[in-house]
Amino acid sequence: MLKRIVQLFIVITGGTIGYLYFPELFTTMGLTWQNWIQSVLGAVLGALILFLFTFWIVDYIVDFLRWIEDTLVRAPVADLLFGSLGLIVGLIIAYLINIPVQDIQIQVVNQVVPIFLTFLLGYFGFQVGFKRKDEFLNLVSRKEKKPEGELQEDSTLDPALIPKRKILDTSVIIDGRIADICDTHFLEGTIVIPQFVLEELQHIADSSDGLKRNRGRRGLDVLNRLQKDLPVNVEIYEGDFEDIQEVDSKLVKLAKVMDGIVVTNDFNLNKVCEFQNVQVLNINDLANAVKPVVLPGEEMTIQVIKDGKEQNQGVAYLDDGTMIVVEEGKDFIGKTIEVVVTSVLQTSAGRMIFAKPKSLEKAL
Repeated sequence: MLKRIVQLFIVITGGTIGYLYFPELFTTMGLTWQNWIQSVLGAVLGALILFLFTFWIVDYIVDFLRWIEDTLVRAPVADLLFGSLGLIVGLIIAYLINIPVQDIQIQVVNQVVPIFLTFLLGYFGFQVGFKRKDEFLNLVSRKEKKPEGELQEDSTLDPALIPKRKILDTSVIIDGRIADICDTHFLEGTIVIPQFVLEELQHIADSSDGLKRNRGRRGLDVLNRLQKDLPVNVEIYEGDFEDIQEVDSKLVKLAKVMDGIVVTNDFNLNKVCEFQNVQVLNINDLANAVKPVVLPGEEMTIQVIKDGKEQNQGVAYLDDGTMIVVEEGKDFIGKTIEVVVTSVLQTSAGRMIFAKPKSLEKAL
């Protein structure tokens, strides 16, 4: 159908051109007929010539139009809306500038410059509206509606007292502990799930690798629980940053745009956020903070499970998963022994306890 419409448009264009210009061509060639005959013949010849020309060019035009159609259909509504608004603003500015330009009595200036300005300002307007849509959306969404019965936000309220949006990354969703944290009301404010994180999570859930597929599906279950069963406000951010490829980089950019906080348990993303002065909440830091405090010199009873990395080391684990490295513990593998804590190493990646068998301490 589209191909027929394009062909019809080209034929009508050819007929119009033939009707307007071919009679003069006939007169120049010395062919003198009545005016109406020249006009009709010119229209027919023009339509026929461009109709034959369509057999070569129509497929390219149709493919180009379909590419434009697919691009527009796939583009998010926000991209189209703000891009169109930017284009309209750019064209209005170009029109206002072109009014005095057309009064200049220089043919090149008053004919070429308006076309150039219209194209240039229209392009810049579209690009500004398209690429800065996230900032515009952020300005619009800053004032959230309060539930009935709550006091409206006071204009004099300290902005530091207003909870910032918490932006979840893929790793913290798959981890699952975020749902339990929200359930205990330790996380305030709106939970933001970016669309590009959802796409990455769906890609993991559709993986051919069984382990990845299960992790992805668990992440989707966690999102459903957050949205349906827990007393938190979940917001889906549908925007994207087309010029950025990495999901982690998109999260950092979104946090800057929204003035939000990234929630993660990814050690590397944690460091990137700190480097770029973006607030970050690390679930591992929270987990380490609520673990029982262990001090050097304390005694505990553990079961040595396996060898350590260094010579004569043994490895044990607490109930919360904390690893204990037992010096000279290789000979106690499979046994339950008492140890004395020598030091504790705690980072965003986790906590590690170093200890020695109590029997060796006594021997010394």
